Amino acid sequence: MNFVNDETFTKQNYTNTKLPLGEYDNCTFKNCNFSNSYLTNISFSECEFIDCNFSTSKIKDTSFKGVVFTNCKLLGVPFYDCNLFLLEMEFKSCQLNLSSFNNLKIRGTKFTDCNLHETDFTNTDLTHSEFLNCDLNRAIFHNSVLEKVDFYSTFNFTITPENNKIKGAKFSKENVLGLLDSYHINII
Repeated sequence: MNFVNDETFTKQNYTNTKLPLGEYDNCTFKNCNFSNSYLTNISFSECEFIDCNFSTSKIKDTSFKGVVFTNCKLLGVPFYDCNLFLLEMEFKSCQLNLSSFNNLKIRGTKFTDCNLHETDFTNTDLTHSEFLNCDLNRAIFHNSVLEKVDFYSTFNFTITPENNKIKGAKFSKENVLGLLDSYHINII
């Protein structure tokens, strides 16, 4: 197994050539293409991905420990398949449409300026997480733990309070209507 430490990978295409199996610690990946790649059993610790494409990549048992994704495309990524041990990620200006975090415990996760259209958070524990200026159009929250989550600047969400735990969550006066959408009522 490879141990890679403090390296920068730029403009690499891993769609045809696999990223070598190993542990990547404190590495930076810039403008790399991982779309449709198999990243199974690879470990990323304290790594940063900038302007990378992970769309529909396979991440079975992949470790993400203290990983930051910035301006990345992560369309249709099944995060529920990744290794849960010390799972910690942050997303900045990312496209996470159609991805799935269902059944994960990702407390304290920070999403900033992200699009999360139709992203699945079913049975997800997001306690103390932050959605800052995020578009949650048709994102799925069902049986989710959303306690003390910051939704203050988030928009286009629908959350049914009786199907989720929302105690202490923060909403603005402007976006609180997203808590009433599921009731199909007219607010004038």
